[in-house]
Amino acid sequence: MSKRNSPQKEYEPVTPPNGPSSSGTGLSPLVDNEQTAVNGDVPPPAAGNEAVNLKPKVTLINGITVIVGSIIGSGIFVSPKGVLDGCGSVGTSLIVWILCGLFSMVGAYCYAELGLLITRSGADYAYIFEAFGPLLAFLRLWVECMIVRPCSQAIVALTFAYYVIEPLFPDCDQPDTAVRLLATVCIAILTFVNCADVKWATRVQDIFTYAKVLALILIIITGFVQIGRGKYEAFKNPFENSKTDVGEISLAFYSGLFAYNGWNYLNYVIEELKDPVKNLPKAIWISCILVMVVYVFANVAYFTTVMPDEILESSAVAVTFSKRLYGIMWWVMPIFVSLSTFGGVNGVLFTTSRLFFVGAREGHMPQILSMVQVQRMTPLPAVLFMGLTSLIYLCSTDMYALINYVGFVNWLSIGLSVVALLYFRWKRPEMNRPIKVALFWPILYVSCTVFLVVLPLYASPVETGFGCLIIATGIPVYIIFVKWEKKPKVFLNFMNESTLWMQKLFMCVPEERRVS
Repeated sequence: MSKRNSPQKEYEPVTPPNGPSSSGTGLSPLVDNEQTAVNGDVPPPAAGNEAVNLKPKVTLINGITVIVGSIIGSGIFVSPKGVLDGCGSVGTSLIVWILCGLFSMVGAYCYAELGLLITRSGADYAYIFEAFGPLLAFLRLWVECMIVRPCSQAIVALTFAYYVIEPLFPDCDQPDTAVRLLATVCIAILTFVNCADVKWATRVQDIFTYAKVLALILIIITGFVQIGRGKYEAFKNPFENSKTDVGEISLAFYSGLFAYNGWNYLNYVIEELKDPVKNLPKAIWISCILVMVVYVFANVAYFTTVMPDEILESSAVAVTFSKRLYGIMWWVMPIFVSLSTFGGVNGVLFTTSRLFFVGAREGHMPQILSMVQVQRMTPLPAVLFMGLTSLIYLCSTDMYALINYVGFVNWLSIGLSVVALLYFRWKRPEMNRPIKVALFWPILYVSCTVFLVVLPLYASPVETGFGCLIIATGIPVYIIFVKWEKKPKVFLNFMNESTLWMQKLFMCVPEERRVS
């Protein structure tokens, strides 16, 4: 078993993969306050003898809220019409919701083994790096860093802002400037919270996850009341108008699986999870089952009040549902949607900052992003980087197009991660596996994921082609900034001085990790 996966015993400073003078973005961390770190040595932290690293503060409940809060965003409230449009009937759409939930559980089961096998934060990035080397891992990080995560966070923040002011403009469009300013405030507040304290961030995640689940429970209870009142016309012929075209049903599955996206987010912060052997699988199973049940029953509730043809035309099903049933209290649903998206922004920020943190630790991003604030014990530079990048994307009008271009990358990376599980079974059978899944499940999951990767090539060849070009731009970046060993001295001096200045500004030092 490789050294980085062996039991951890003592602390030592982390240096870039190629040593303190490594080329690439992994330049050596330099100072803590006014002291210079020589040859990777790190001055002792200010707070006694406590090691400077990310602490395991994420409990089982926090883990569940990270997953549930990341999966449940605005989609289930705003428009489940993608699944219905591809299926054509109520009955088939509910079956697709169930199958998508079961498929996500299979993937989560495979990730439970991976998370306890490679006990490093970063999820897909860490697993691909360990199995297939730094280039593929860097390309995954490149797309996530430059487009997917900051774009996604900006979009969710805009959705939050849109629904916060929805009750103020019930019959007209919201002012774009006001929406973008409110989205900016949302990202800025959550960036501060995540910089300040891990417990603050997990508490925010807990509270807003409870709020969004409460909103869905309200919808579900209302749906049962409607059924009790005889409002079940949509279920009398549930498979009427069902579509049989494989392409359209495939797109329905794609929409459903997109709504379940986020089940692997706890793996991004595995180093901060308390007792991961016990809590990771528990959090995964509880979260996936809870979300699947809530999604299916929420759709049942919608169909009791909003007819299928109306759902296909509605831009916000939950709001239409509330306007018909809650009278003057209809505005509670836009508020619940905004609370849901606020928690979603926090979940993306919390997990993505750890992805960038781990990428910098491996020398694939500027080394300042791998440092820990000595007083707060948070990855402050990585959190700030994620927040600022998201704010930049708020100025763009092409965010949705960019996300569409690289949408298939998510399934590609998840598929590669599960292939990595099979690779480790073959090449490293001696590795410690607290959880060992039956080989049938990863093989089944990889087979289905191949279809999910190929589908966009058939359905959207132009957009997928642009996505492949965007991914390919990471290759020269990798060659120049990571692999090129003899960089100009001017560049190296600039990076060193920049790192020195930012360390002083943020009062951060390299992480001290436990290694054997």
